Amino acid sequence: MDDPIIKLEHVSKELIMKNGREEIVTTILPDISLDIRRGEFTSITGPSGSGKTTLLYLIGGLDKPTSGNAFLDGEEISSMDEEQLAEIRNAKLGFVYQFHFLLPEFNALENVMMPMLARGRVPVNEAKKRAAELLTQLGLPDKLHNKPNQLSGGQQQRVAVARALANNPIVILADEPTGNLDSKSAEVIYRLFTKLNEETGQTIVVVTHDEHFASETKRLVHILDGQIDSDKKLR
Repeated sequence: MDDPIIKLEHVSKELIMKNGREEIVTTILPDISLDIRRGEFTSITGPSGSGKTTLLYLIGGLDKPTSGNAFLDGEEISSMDEEQLAEIRNAKLGFVYQFHFLLPEFNALENVMMPMLARGRVPVNEAKKRAAELLTQLGLPDKLHNKPNQLSGGQQQRVAVARALANNPIVILADEPTGNLDSKSAEVIYRLFTKLNEETGQTIVVVTHDEHFASETKRLVHILDGQIDSDKKLR
């Protein structure tokens, strides 16, 4: 069987805050080990404050563990410096957040082009062509030149998904991608992620409070008090 595309080995995360001369240590994740294989569609659930977003950020190199090791596609990312991590994130990961973080001064097409133009990775004409194709595939062929404030919440999130797909990432990480959407728009996002996973074998990891979304994935990891409480294959 293929090696895991994501691997966490006894990862912990602590926050240290100073109160005068005293240091207060808060343990968010005491000790987590987790393997996710290529092509898996995994949801991470748990109550607020359980550590699930911190876990996602460790997987994506947006945060570093206090101890333990994190691997992505066979590379240990927990020991990389910020420049190396930025390169890995741009080349191998696509991020989707609850709040889309689109740049308001740029239109949909330009927002999707941004990751491809970073570090001069793709020529402008090629980036423009791929961005238009992605937005068309996501049902927004007539919104290419609309700015974020001219799009509905669901449309903005689809632009954010297109942006996450821009560099053909090996993994998509999503943090509450439907948390700010109405039920109809959320359904569009469920179907989109499911289609990506089923038709392209895209590896997807989603942190969500949405039980319906979680039930649509293939694997459900439940976090409680910073530890894996259950890990179930759904299909």
